[in-house]
Amino acid sequence: MTSMRILGIDPGFGRLGYGIVEVEGHSEKAVTFGCVETDKQVSREHRLQQIFVAVQNLIDTHHPTHLAIEELFFNHNVNTAIGVGEARGVVLLAAAERGIAVSEHQPLSVKLTVTGDGRADKQQIQKMIQLLLKLDQPPTPDDAADALAIALTAARHLWQTSRF
Repeated sequence: MTSMRILGIDPGFGRLGYGIVEVEGHSEKAVTFGCVETDKQVSREHRLQQIFVAVQNLIDTHHPTHLAIEELFFNHNVNTAIGVGEARGVVLLAAAERGIAVSEHQPLSVKLTVTGDGRADKQQIQKMIQLLLKLDQPPTPDDAADALAIALTAARHLWQTSRF
């Protein structure tokens, strides 16, 4: 039976959510999840370095077979979008440096996959992740729940397309 370990990333500059899901057959379980928070007192380039090192450490510690990341959702705040784009860039670089395959997923696709509703809010996602991964409580913060949802979306897409 083939198994996958997927590192899901909800990209952010100040706070980046991560979640690792292991899938074996039809069984899905959370391995770990949380957030990487960058130090607001250091320069932009050092905050990006913090993200890069943290993602490499996650890869080195948990040995995912795949990395799934949310596509950039452009909102009205250009500075936020730029920071998220830069964070995505260092995450993609960390994956490339470690030879990890990457998939990108739109927020709408993630919400549809996990909740069946493309307009689901953060609490709905947290509750469904709790149910799907049989967690004792909804994962917090919501960035970590989103990262687990991204990992599950990738797993289901990979199984459907037989790309595992």
